Amino acid sequence: MALLLRFVFLCGVADFTRSLSITTPDQMIEKAKGETAYLPCKFTLSPEDQGPLDIEWLLSPADNQKVDQVIILYSGDKIYDDYYQDLKGRVHFTSSDLKSGDASINVTNLRLSDIGTYQCKVKKAPGVGNKKIQLTVLVKPSGIRCYVDGSEEIGNDFKLKCEPKEGSLPLQYEWQKLSNSQKLPSLWLPDMNSPVISVKNASTEYSGTYSCTVTNRVGSDQCQLHLNVVPPSNRAGTIAGAIVGVLLALVLIGLIVFCCRKKRREEKYEKEVHHDIREDVPPPKSRTSTARSYMGSNHSSLGSMSPSNMEGYSKTQYNQVPSEDFERAPQSPTLPPAKVAAPNLSRMGAVPVMIPAQSKDGSIV
Repeated sequence: MALLLRFVFLCGVADFTRSLSITTPDQMIEKAKGETAYLPCKFTLSPEDQGPLDIEWLLSPADNQKVDQVIILYSGDKIYDDYYQDLKGRVHFTSSDLKSGDASINVTNLRLSDIGTYQCKVKKAPGVGNKKIQLTVLVKPSGIRCYVDGSEEIGNDFKLKCEPKEGSLPLQYEWQKLSNSQKLPSLWLPDMNSPVISVKNASTEYSGTYSCTVTNRVGSDQCQLHLNVVPPSNRAGTIAGAIVGVLLALVLIGLIVFCCRKKRREEKYEKEVHHDIREDVPPPKSRTSTARSYMGSNHSSLGSMSPSNMEGYSKTQYNQVPSEDFERAPQSPTLPPAKVAAPNLSRMGAVPVMIPAQSKDGSIV
């Protein structure tokens, strides 16, 4: 009996001292990147909780090296939401009256950096309570690309591939045929839930339109592929054409190189010949110096004339001047040779000498 009374007494004390409590259980939430995450936190108060109401949300990032961050705070009937720069402008209380018992928040435009553990703390002295929520941000499959890896010819082996640009694991794949019999070939069935379908010994029956759907826990995306299996092409003709094209290109290149070298040799030869001519040809003589040297030689000959050599000198003709400056103009064979006037020796400083005439028999007149 005493034990029963003690139990009733303890139960009454526990009920009497019951204070603030958070009714939302701990949970895990998965959301897609770019979406809005609703993080619930509802609480109840007891008559004994008479102190000021304080609500605080903290984030423990997935990177354990970072310390807990306060992301939003309610204290003294004011809201402070600029504590954490990465969530500034993206975290808000869902209720306009927090005293009603709803401290839930929304995190908008989710990013991968938002992954972590969020903790809700509610305090109204003497009551205190807290709950944790694990938030995981996933990426929907997107940018799905379907293509054929290989040659779509009868008898060939190739692959059908389905590749998403991004998407959080795990990913699930599903292939479907959208045309003709709308059934995948029986040989493909083992690969219908994989990103790659291996095609062996292809035939025209495989031709058609196919779709590939990629799914994960937060979304899905799809792509389509048109397969057209055709007869083999004339590979021998293609190879022969390629060889002929290469040979023609080589011949053309050889001709261009030959022409360029020939032109360079001609230019080099012209430069060498021009250089040789300039070195071998002496500078032209002055007319004045030539004339003076010739007249000087004649003057010395006349000055040394004596009766013994008069006869030989008389045979010298004055119209035959061995100088390039006194060459005679070409004469017509029908006309008599023109007489060249004897130079005026007095103007050149020479002494005039009388030349005796000679008769036909050789006697002096």
